[in-house]
Amino acid sequence: MFREMLRKKQALSLDECKEILKTETRGVLSVMGENGYPYGMPMNHFYNEGDGCIYFHCGKAGHRLDALKENDKVSFCVYDQGFRRENEWAWNVKSVIIFGRMEVLSDTALIMDICEKLSYKFTDDTAYIEKELKESTKNTLLLRLTPEHISGKLVNEA
Repeated sequence: MFREMLRKKQALSLDECKEILKTETRGVLSVMGENGYPYGMPMNHFYNEGDGCIYFHCGKAGHRLDALKENDKVSFCVYDQGFRRENEWAWNVKSVIIFGRMEVLSDTALIMDICEKLSYKFTDDTAYIEKELKESTKNTLLLRLTPEHISGKLVNEA
């Protein structure tokens, strides 16, 4: 159902893919937008090791939600900060692409739990996080991406 990677020597293990999903703060979520055009947007995410799903918070209206009502299939791309090898000009980047299905969740307790975990990827300021959760939860939906395929690779930009 999903294509095999052509450059298998560059493939990342599933554990390496999960580590990138856990540590990187954002990626690009792509949905099938209006008139058959793909619609990609940068999104913060939380990878939940317990269920293997990726969570996103969002508002209760907009292009993304309209698209998801029509087609729940999405892709999500995350990449790390990259590095240069000594004496090389080319940048090396590890990237992960997930294909899966997205569902919209409205469970307030789950929204608070996941958004709190996501917030700690950005700050340790508990007072700030508690304030934001209290003020924003009522206007927030949670999206859950259930992966159907995960692949990653090391890309050398040379």
